Amino acid sequence: MNQTTEPITNRTAEEFLKGLWKENPVFVMVLGMCPVLAVTNTAINSLAMGLATMFVLVFSSLLVSLFRNWIPGPVRITTFIIIIATMVTVIDFLLAAVVPDIHKELGAFIALIVVNCLILGRQEAFASKNNVKLALADAFGMSAGFVFALFCIGAIREILGSGSLFNIPLFGSTFEPWVVMILPPGGFFTLGFLLLFFNWRKERKERAKEVI
Repeated sequence: MNQTTEPITNRTAEEFLKGLWKENPVFVMVLGMCPVLAVTNTAINSLAMGLATMFVLVFSSLLVSLFRNWIPGPVRITTFIIIIATMVTVIDFLLAAVVPDIHKELGAFIALIVVNCLILGRQEAFASKNNVKLALADAFGMSAGFVFALFCIGAIREILGSGSLFNIPLFGSTFEPWVVMILPPGGFFTLGFLLLFFNWRKERKERAKEVI
């Protein structure tokens, strides 16, 4: 019994962990750049968008995996988009009811989750081909990696651009905010430096393996 369940457990863990680091949607696969650059001017906005995307990806993957054997091949993409759009509508109304200020800040970018290539890509490449357990592990891992990436960018931009984190001041009155960091160019600068850092780490690990 242990020999049968152990490979399954390892596979589930692998599918979850790959999205956090090895196949991070933003820092490795460079997906979903629209919200990454547009709504990460503060940490709270970044977290809200990341968690909204997680909700959509997880529940979409759940439904697609559950009904994968009943979805006809010719209309699978249309079906996936309908499921995703339904989940986006749910989270849109939920955010508007619970946190209206954040919902207003995110604006149209919540609706644009429908066309986030990360979500549709995971339905086509993974959820539609695997069981519910693996589909959920993949969805949670990928979305957690997306949340992590957005938070990193948002936190850096808010700290440097406003001198605060979650609207809590971090520096004294003498701190001069880097206003450019909360403007659109700040998103490009921050993302560029983080991609540079991750690529540097990747090359360093590859060189270390070659030496060994």
